[in-house]
Amino acid sequence: MQLYSMKQAVNPQRVRIFAAEKGIALDIIEIDIPGGENLSETYLKINPRGLLPALVLDDGTVLTETVAICRYLESLFPEPNLLGSTAKEQALIEMRQREMEFDGLLPISWIFRNTAAHFKTRPQPGAVPDMEQLPGMAARGQVLTSVWLDRLNECLGQHSYVAGERFTIADITAFCGLGFARWVKISVPDGHTHTKRWLAEMLQRPASKA
Repeated sequence: MQLYSMKQAVNPQRVRIFAAEKGIALDIIEIDIPGGENLSETYLKINPRGLLPALVLDDGTVLTETVAICRYLESLFPEPNLLGSTAKEQALIEMRQREMEFDGLLPISWIFRNTAAHFKTRPQPGAVPDMEQLPGMAARGQVLTSVWLDRLNECLGQHSYVAGERFTIADITAFCGLGFARWVKISVPDGHTHTKRWLAEMLQRPASKA
């Protein structure tokens, strides 16, 4: 299986960590997003939306979207379980996973895409028309990222991990989100002791380097 990825990009990182936690070896093909390689004719033949990651299966099938790829990998390699075993656990993990995406990754992306110089005409990722950056979107992202960080710390004060008492995909998304936040010079606030405890544990996991 070939994974089209970019080392620094948050969504490909989520897939790489998920695979590494399961001990799955993927053939990684690096794509330069800032340089526009994801919008090249060659890559658009793989994923017409121009987004990463993309997983090409041995039969030529192309899977895009981070969680869809992770669900496929979980089906092939069910252990260690990262998406939930019971109906209740699956729902809770999905709930937290979506919160990490919409409350964390999304507003951080608004900041990054609307301030980074190399995305001056590409504030929206993927193969879409050029448009202008919007400073107001970046400002909104700053406010909402702060809200997310507060909620994450509160959540981790109630549970050992984001979705309960064991490591799941929700932790991967939150961990990658904090890394993404550093790109826009946002770090875990000093008083967020629960998040700092959890983050230290996450950094000790070998897969965190994937």
